[in-house]
Amino acid sequence: MIYDPIFSDAIIFASLLALLSIGLTLTYITTRVPNFAHASFATIGVYIALIVTHVWGFSPYASIPISFVISGVTAVLLYTFILKPLIRKGASQAIQMIATLAFDLIVIAMLNITADYIVKTFQITSREFSLRSYDVEFMGLPLIVVLAPLTIAILAITLHIILRKTKFGIAMRASTENSDLAGTVGINVKLIYGVSWLMGGGFAGVAGALMSLWFVGDPNLGPQIMPSVFAASIVGGFFSIYGAIAGGILVGLTEVLGTRFLAGEFGAWLIAYRPLIPLIFIVVTLFLAPKGLAGINWSKLRRYVRV
Repeated sequence: MIYDPIFSDAIIFASLLALLSIGLTLTYITTRVPNFAHASFATIGVYIALIVTHVWGFSPYASIPISFVISGVTAVLLYTFILKPLIRKGASQAIQMIATLAFDLIVIAMLNITADYIVKTFQITSREFSLRSYDVEFMGLPLIVVLAPLTIAILAITLHIILRKTKFGIAMRASTENSDLAGTVGINVKLIYGVSWLMGGGFAGVAGALMSLWFVGDPNLGPQIMPSVFAASIVGGFFSIYGAIAGGILVGLTEVLGTRFLAGEFGAWLIAYRPLIPLIFIVVTLFLAPKGLAGINWSKLRRYVRV
């Protein structure tokens, strides 16, 4: 039996999309503002992987912890120096969203400057590049095919333990549900929010570092994948970590395998319309289930189906 590489594409994309969706959800539940710069945090991870591989001579996997730290710190800078002052001044949600979009433009500009610097200094390709050839094989498959879904599984278990079994997790849930009440009982809400943004940006950086091993890297990668990230978070329910995982997997698999199926049925010209799939997910979800998968009463739905 011949293994179709499209399944590798689907597994990797769905896993990394779930990872990005988790990060976006973590930041949203603190400020209630969608972060339009989130996908560009992943692009930071892509370029860190490029530097680690081509400049430092290490495996792309060595860039994962560095990507987590740098992307996480970038997210904290956005929250601390832009969103927090706007919140204190009573800025509307729309103004805060525009502020994240402006920050995204700054990050993209810095990534373009970095790409130009890499070309001039090290004479290596820094646009439209891939590190796929630097991956290693595991059981006849590229390691990323196994590592991407494994990362999501480990992360889901770890987050479940943190949120349900630790004092920090309880404080985080209390802060996101009612920040004023949490503050009155002695919880440092500002610290909790800062850590949430660090984790959210860090997860995006990890996704970017892994993405470099399969997808094409470019300074403008963030805006290209942002509709898919938002679709995954909206489908999952913006307030649920578990929903973010489910939404990422559902949207990711559908986007890759659905495009392949439609192209096989109606022609390769349909591949160019792949970006429509996450937009369709967003529209359908907002019409039928505005709170996403996490907001559906599944027990009631099961009883209705049985009847």
